[in-house]
Amino acid sequence: QVQLVESGGGLVQAGGSLRVSCAASGRTFSSYSMGWFRQAPGNEREFVAGIKWSSGSTVYANSVKGRFTISRDNVKNMVYLQMNSLKPEDTAVYYCAAVFSLLLSTIPTTRASYNHWGQGTQVTVSS
Repeated sequence: QVQLVESGGGLVQAGGSLRVSCAASGRTFSSYSMGWFRQAPGNEREFVAGIKWSSGSTVYANSVKGRFTISRDNVKNMVYLQMNSLKPEDTAVYYCAAVFSLLLSTIPTTRASYNHWGQGTQVTVSS
């Protein structure tokens, strides 16, 4: 079955950078879309960024556009989220997600669209 394992979270000062990683296994992911979501205490889990594995096309939430970059490594089966110019409001648990999307023309951006999830990694941005 699909397994997603996040890593790379931590504590960083505002304005700093951090890269979180997602190790994907159990499938050939060329027909999948991968997403990063985040959830802060008391908030709903929200979409951050998504990538279509086959084409590398991406989509971002407005709140992170221009600061965050999602990418994938086909050889290592890894998905990355490079986060720059971090703000305290980026503090959250970051989750990697996957969905089979061979028949979809767009990258899903809702939590309900994804059916495989990692355990999450904490990112804390201090002011």
